[in-house]
Amino acid sequence: MNHPFTNAAWKKTSRIRRIILIIIILTTTVVACLFMSNILPHKGSTGLEVAMVLVFGALFAWISIGFWMATAGFATLMRKYDRFAITSTCLENHRRGELSGRTAILIPICNEDVERVFTRLKITYQSLEATGKLQHFDFFILSDSTDPDSWVEEEAAWAEVNQTLGAANRIFYRHRRVNIKYKSGNIADFCRRWGKNYHYMIVFDADSLMTGSTLIRMVQVMEQNQSVGILQTAPLGFNRESVLARVQQFSNHVYGPIFGAGLNFIQLGDSHFWGHNAIIRVAPFMKHCSLPRLSGKPPLGGNILSHDFVEAALMRRAGWEVWLAYDLEGSYEEMPPTLLEELKRDRRWCQGNIQHMRLLFSKGLFPAHRVLFLHGAMAYVSALLWFLFLSLSTAEAILEVVRVPDYFPVMRSLFPTWPVWHPQWALTLLASTGIILFLPKFLSLLLIIFRQKRSREFGGVIKLFLSVMAEIVFSFLFAPIRMLFHSKFVFITLMGRQVGWTSQQRSEHETSWREAIRFHGLGMALGCIWGTVLFFMNRSFFWWNTPIIVPLILSIPLSVLSSSTRLGKFFQNLGLFLIPEEINPPRELQLLQTTIQNQKTFFAPIPIPLKEGFTRAVVDPKVNALHRSLLEGKRKLMPSIIKRRQEFLEKALTQGPKTLSPKEKKELLLDPQCLLQLHERLWETLDHMIAQKWGFPPERNSL
Repeated sequence: MNHPFTNAAWKKTSRIRRIILIIIILTTTVVACLFMSNILPHKGSTGLEVAMVLVFGALFAWISIGFWMATAGFATLMRKYDRFAITSTCLENHRRGELSGRTAILIPICNEDVERVFTRLKITYQSLEATGKLQHFDFFILSDSTDPDSWVEEEAAWAEVNQTLGAANRIFYRHRRVNIKYKSGNIADFCRRWGKNYHYMIVFDADSLMTGSTLIRMVQVMEQNQSVGILQTAPLGFNRESVLARVQQFSNHVYGPIFGAGLNFIQLGDSHFWGHNAIIRVAPFMKHCSLPRLSGKPPLGGNILSHDFVEAALMRRAGWEVWLAYDLEGSYEEMPPTLLEELKRDRRWCQGNIQHMRLLFSKGLFPAHRVLFLHGAMAYVSALLWFLFLSLSTAEAILEVVRVPDYFPVMRSLFPTWPVWHPQWALTLLASTGIILFLPKFLSLLLIIFRQKRSREFGGVIKLFLSVMAEIVFSFLFAPIRMLFHSKFVFITLMGRQVGWTSQQRSEHETSWREAIRFHGLGMALGCIWGTVLFFMNRSFFWWNTPIIVPLILSIPLSVLSSSTRLGKFFQNLGLFLIPEEINPPRELQLLQTTIQNQKTFFAPIPIPLKEGFTRAVVDPKVNALHRSLLEGKRKLMPSIIKRRQEFLEKALTQGPKTLSPKEKKELLLDPQCLLQLHERLWETLDHMIAQKWGFPPERNSL
């Protein structure tokens, strides 16, 4: 059954809305550019000033998109009903009915914190079990981990979770030997092996958590709307303690709803896919969403890093709709704990989003998704444009100081041409830009206080208002730092330097002063040099740029202090940056906190520390047997490989596990015969020195 609003209806509505949006953005941008040209010393008549106006126009148009989208979202949420909300199509009788399709919940991981991943899996499983519809779901942990210790710990954790939950036929684990195409390749591998057994798949990130009722709701919406290929939720940030992460998750809760509603207002069935916390119809995904390999070498060629936008575009090209369930609650993710971790993630995303420009004119793509490709690239290219604008305006300011003015520029005249300064125009332009940047924040505040009456969930009206004001200050301070790094990312990507795809550091950790100096030292030096030159060359222009110069100079202490969990808890105790999940947490988040506090080592009868998985696979009989049982069937090996592995075995036996490289450990873990032989010889040895190197307890025979 298709949704009540027909394909033709939402398409017509979206076309009208997009045309209006384009007209508004172009009109306001042209007016702003005219103001900009009139406040310049030469009214935009020189080449330098023309370049400044053009770059300013591109930036103004970019921020205008977010403003008008947020305005549309505010208007949508102020109404009591949105007929184009995809979740409204799930009828009451269908909501109570049985699910007809089977769903796989995929958790792709790569060298992640094992305890965190499996704790979230366990909570999601138990929440789903409480709905009474667990029988329609299976879980798949899809591991691309290259670290041998993480690999073994994942297996042990999987066995422990299965045993604890009694889920031997419900939770499955697979480890890929070769990490081809990163996360997208991992999901493609699942589709080839098991995809035909499932109607839908719900993709998680390693830090995702979803409630059982939300998972059920997503499947019901898909079954009610047979034309939908992908349904994306809007995840909310949670469970963070550092200052920066708390500010981000607060922003996510306060501003996210109006931007989500605004996205849906414009996109409707041509929506985003963010790669996680979303449900996908498996059959069309397998048929139409295979990612192409771009011609040429990385970073602009090769495998596509940011697969999600491309998969949404391919799904839509095949005639399937992609929707954003912006009002669906119970979908969570964690924010990066520090600025450095955020920037490392953005480095990968920048390369992936710029790759999308190679697909901009691909045959058959819908215009909306071509715009999304451009929009994704502009998320980072806009930083380079901002940096370029600052550079051009600085050059103009210095030239005005050193250049001799020409009062008779064109032809002979009885009267000179005096430069005229219109401060009211500059203030008008500054005020209008400020409104575009900050009005959506205050609209979100008004929505929470007056329309939704949810201010208590954020600590009350006063604390909510103070938190918003403090968040604006944080935005001011960190925007120039992000601008500088994003500009660098775009530049080095275009210059042909690629980045590896490593796992994120998701656990709370603080940035050291050494790390901050290494990452921010150049930016701090640039801010000092830029500020010094302007201070002595053009004092008035210097004061105009202090909101940019000062954060760059302070980038090192800002990075360190913003990573502090102690400072984050201080703000929490003051009642700032609170989110509803902290004041009245749902059952799943309460269970998460309890589980983390009572965490124990997985499947560990032998007291070998967690994160020493290889040692446990060799020493612990249960872990050894488990790991060997999960390896593929016996392979015929070349004599040279057999000889090399025997050498690794002897080295491990005599010198201990710490002398082995990760590559050597992985080779032994791939060979069940070598692993069994090493295990048996260690248990049989009478050499106490060797036993001590492997962490054997004094009373081995009692185990």
